[in-house]
Amino acid sequence: MRLRGSARTKGLGRKLRRRMTPPELRLWGVLRTEPEGHVFRRQHEAGDYVLDFYCARSRLAVEVDGEIHARGDQPARDGMRDAWLATRGVRVLRIPAIELLHELDGVVRHIVGIAAERRTAPSTTGCAGGPPPPELRSEGGEG
Repeated sequence: MRLRGSARTKGLGRKLRRRMTPPELRLWGVLRTEPEGHVFRRQHEAGDYVLDFYCARSRLAVEVDGEIHARGDQPARDGMRDAWLATRGVRVLRIPAIELLHELDGVVRHIVGIAAERRTAPSTTGCAGGPPPPELRSEGGEG
């Protein structure tokens, strides 16, 4: 299943791929190698949001949170986004940016472990066995 982005987020995703932060670039350097077969996309559009990293097969979003995520209304906005993704069967894993600078290997092991658990878990899409929400569609590839 694939999360689709809105028209607004299509261009934003492209722009953000060109302007990734140093911690995001550091993590992407590892995730792009498809660790243990997990395929991640960077700056993936989902509804009105752009996810830092997304593994479609595991329905796992990885967000790199800098210090701005603790300021003002950002925690509430992040909570709304996480709730929206949860209703679509996506787990959000938030990683403090500073951890990527000091503990990259451990963070990657953690991400891969959760992706592996979610890959083998029963599907969480749809409601009570019904069809998936309209934002989701089948895709031919794995990631």
